[in-house]
Amino acid sequence: MKQFFTYTLTLALALALVSPEASAQQFSKRKQYNSVGVSLNAMNYFGDIVPKASIPSLRFAATRPNIGVNLTHRFTPRISARVALAYGRITGDDSKAADKNDADARFRYHRNMNFRNDLVEASAVGVFDLIANRNNYIKRPDFVPYVFAGVAVFHHNPKGLVGPNTSNLEQGTYVNLQPLQTEGISYSLTQVSIPFGGGVRYKLNRSFDIGLEIGWRKTFTDYLDDVSQVYIEDSKLTSPAAKYFGRGITRTDDGTFINFNSPGEMRGKGNEKDWYIVTGVNLNYILAPRVKSPKFR
Repeated sequence: MKQFFTYTLTLALALALVSPEASAQQFSKRKQYNSVGVSLNAMNYFGDIVPKASIPSLRFAATRPNIGVNLTHRFTPRISARVALAYGRITGDDSKAADKNDADARFRYHRNMNFRNDLVEASAVGVFDLIANRNNYIKRPDFVPYVFAGVAVFHHNPKGLVGPNTSNLEQGTYVNLQPLQTEGISYSLTQVSIPFGGGVRYKLNRSFDIGLEIGWRKTFTDYLDDVSQVYIEDSKLTSPAAKYFGRGITRTDDGTFINFNSPGEMRGKGNEKDWYIVTGVNLNYILAPRVKSPKFR
């Protein structure tokens, strides 16, 4: 996944730099235009609470919706800039993702962690069309594949669902995990990510395009799921909720739940940052540019 990210981002930047249309001066102002769009997407995540201990592993049943709006400006026959605002959710649950009969997954099954996380993302990306449009928006190509890369800022807030336990917590409620410092670490709920990916765009008519797009988000945090490092001592967990989520409750074969983790034992992989992925359909409406009539004297 790291190599895929590097190659995709490098390709997108290289194409933009070497393209002969890289200067907006070569593209008439009368041919530049804006478009606004909406997107309906599916959202997944790669992290610690997944079927396999690797970034490409995800649980499709954990897919959740994502919606967004965007504004795009075309600068040259191939290059556009897009800003977007999106909201979506990611989830994970060891009891559903990990197979207790799989030796590699048994640890995650007994860890018995779960989370959901609502993300609000603002992004700015450069879009490089693989088929150029040297005309105005009316004569744009019918079918255009493209790649994109940029930067995003997102706000998140992981929460855990309280299950059967012996504490005073109310079962079936969601608890904010970041304030609990379940691993003795305070992390920010506002983070930066690197969005990149590709898609295809199809011309419906004079004013509308419809497209299919997939985009990965490389983050710089390992706490989208509130799991990263090791279990810490009970004395450092300051509330019943912190002890419930920070120590972990495991299920036995007879269905009872017990604590089994010791301080210093592995809780998460710790050596990989979390990712999330957005896949979906977008509909864009082209804002017809104003054409100024020549003045005669």
